[in-house]
Amino acid sequence: MMARLAELTSPEIGLRSDAVLAIPVGSTEQHGPHLPMSTDTDIAVALCERLRATRDDVLVAPAIAYGSAGEHAGFPGTLSIGQAAMELLIVELCRSAFDTFDRVLLVSAHGGNHEPVTRAVRLLRSESRDVRLHCPRWEGEPHAGHPETSMMLALTPEHVRMDRAVPGDSRPLAEIMPMLRAGGLRAVTETGILGDPTGANPEAGQRLLETLTAALLDDVTAWLTSARP
Repeated sequence: MMARLAELTSPEIGLRSDAVLAIPVGSTEQHGPHLPMSTDTDIAVALCERLRATRDDVLVAPAIAYGSAGEHAGFPGTLSIGQAAMELLIVELCRSAFDTFDRVLLVSAHGGNHEPVTRAVRLLRSESRDVRLHCPRWEGEPHAGHPETSMMLALTPEHVRMDRAVPGDSRPLAEIMPMLRAGGLRAVTETGILGDPTGANPEAGQRLLETLTAALLDDVTAWLTSARP
């Protein structure tokens, strides 16, 4: 059975209203000179698609491709809607989704979305709506480094320009966070990279995707077997 919302008709979706609606939440932002602007969105979509492959009670919605990415200002192509708009978008989109579905899962793969999406989820839950936020996490380099580059090599290698990959700032995130908050990535890296993507490979990306998918599946299973909030 098809499990993508956009491919179904309205009556068909009505028959699947007991499903969990999974919404990939991404961003359109720079990922160095070697990765596409869609990286965060692509990873969020991939995780939702892998989830639906393991559970027949999941429908995947079209991705939200814009996010709160002001920290990437100054790099060409970055399109940010800011925190306020991101929070409002999530609230209104989910309210609309709850006209059909009882449960909504947000899978957000962009760190800059965390604060506004968390606020939106808090408001929705105060309205007694059964919404879950899952933010994939991995150890090591946080942006356009080895982990993300490896995942993109596993997902869409044709969109990765490894010949343009260069090392970025490899200091621990905790060390540079004050500068990031004050001046964005431009304050710490000319390349837009946090980490070193030059040794990335699709095998490592596939392993990481499997780990992140397992964590998502565990989170969703625990959510669905627990009492409603």
